[in-house]
Amino acid sequence: MHEDVERCVRAVRSKDARFDGWFFTGVVTTGIYCRPSCPVVPPKPENMRFYPSAAAAQQAGFRACKRCRPDTSPGSPEWNHRADVVARAMRLIADGVVDREGVPGLASRLGYSTRQIERQLRAELGAGPLALARAQRAQTARLLIETTALPMGDVAFAAGFASIRAFNDTVREVFALTPTQLRDRVARGHPAATSGSLSLRLPFREPLCPDNLFGHLAATAVPGVEEWRDGAFRRALRLPNGHGIAALSPRPDHVACTLTLTDLRDLTIAISRCRWMLDLDADPVAVDDLLRADPALAPLVGKAPGRRVPKTADAEEFAVRAVLGQQVSTAAARTHAARLVTAHGDPVDDPAGGLTHLFPTPEALAGLDPDALAMPRTRRTTLTTLIGALASGAVDLGVGADWDRARAGLAALPGVGPWTIETIAMRALGDPDAFLPTDLGVKVAARALDLPATPAALTRRAAAWRPWRAYAVQYLWATGDHAINHLPAA
Repeated sequence: MHEDVERCVRAVRSKDARFDGWFFTGVVTTGIYCRPSCPVVPPKPENMRFYPSAAAAQQAGFRACKRCRPDTSPGSPEWNHRADVVARAMRLIADGVVDREGVPGLASRLGYSTRQIERQLRAELGAGPLALARAQRAQTARLLIETTALPMGDVAFAAGFASIRAFNDTVREVFALTPTQLRDRVARGHPAATSGSLSLRLPFREPLCPDNLFGHLAATAVPGVEEWRDGAFRRALRLPNGHGIAALSPRPDHVACTLTLTDLRDLTIAISRCRWMLDLDADPVAVDDLLRADPALAPLVGKAPGRRVPKTADAEEFAVRAVLGQQVSTAAARTHAARLVTAHGDPVDDPAGGLTHLFPTPEALAGLDPDALAMPRTRRTTLTTLIGALASGAVDLGVGADWDRARAGLAALPGVGPWTIETIAMRALGDPDAFLPTDLGVKVAARALDLPATPAALTRRAAAWRPWRAYAVQYLWATGDHAINHLPAA
């Protein structure tokens, strides 16, 4: 996108927020970079320079605009709908892998050399993995500086900096202000958060239909791990340095997010996982424009545009829950999952609500007694085999997983058929083209819309919906009167 200068100039002149996160504009006369929707008077085209990432703009010597705060714009949807190595790398960087394991760890997870990863990221994003991770650390530091009363030294290490000096230098370079000046600019009278609690706004590209998104998460919530309370979806998060509790509430122009963390070093990862779970970096305009081209889907898109795919904060957890949900009702699946949580989950303290546990890891479930499961023998075998494959690493569903390889690994397991594989691909792996032609809700909707009802015929018809078939599933499901389609009562 950033190489199409004429299109970028038009987006900047029209202050089009749909392109926030797609590219960044450096202004040579001021030395700052902005998001396309920046409210200031657009510069002359000859003074604009366009970059594919905030990190690339920073490496070119530009500082973040104090008005539009480009470092806080929605992430590029490129990393959601692509499955190549650059997209996988970006998802891993957002999940903090470079900060925890360095560039060699990133390369190892992707199966490439560090030189190959450096070259591919620089070619497409104008910055290497260290610069991209540094830009993310700067954004986290800004959030902590402006919303907490933490000492600057604690902020530095919580944001992932190796030293106070690196923290000070980065903040000054990126924001043209010292950390103290950044904090002083925050409006007086706004109480700072406690050391473990943060309230923030998660931006998204409009439109966003919250009904099926929050409705699905609330209707399928596992007791003890997830709940709907006081107008917010709340869930316990397993994080690298401890655990956290996220409370997420839909608002007209953002999602209100309150994070309670046992270790603030997990802030960036917690935010990333919340955004992923709510599919906030999607491009709803691109999705809806393609789907409304089909006369059968056009009325559904027109009625409630901006549907997102409800994802998961833990892919391995979701795979286990998908097997538990095979051929049973939503209520029965929740009951099965809740029993596993009570017996094998790690306890958490939640003074603000009813969350009691983290969902058990595959390692914690590895010693599960199949006879203790109230389900058919064949499904017990499927579940225990899946748990073993996840615990051993034979099946990788992580943030940077190869979608085709993950599908193949799941297909090799007994009792894991196309419905389970595509459900996991859609909600755990995040493949926007995952499709469920055998799903009962999809088939019922297809018949009501005079679409082909047989899986093979519907799959052929759905070829026109690619690469957004997972979003088409959301619109098809929305034709039913199931609880997953309705925003819960506050």
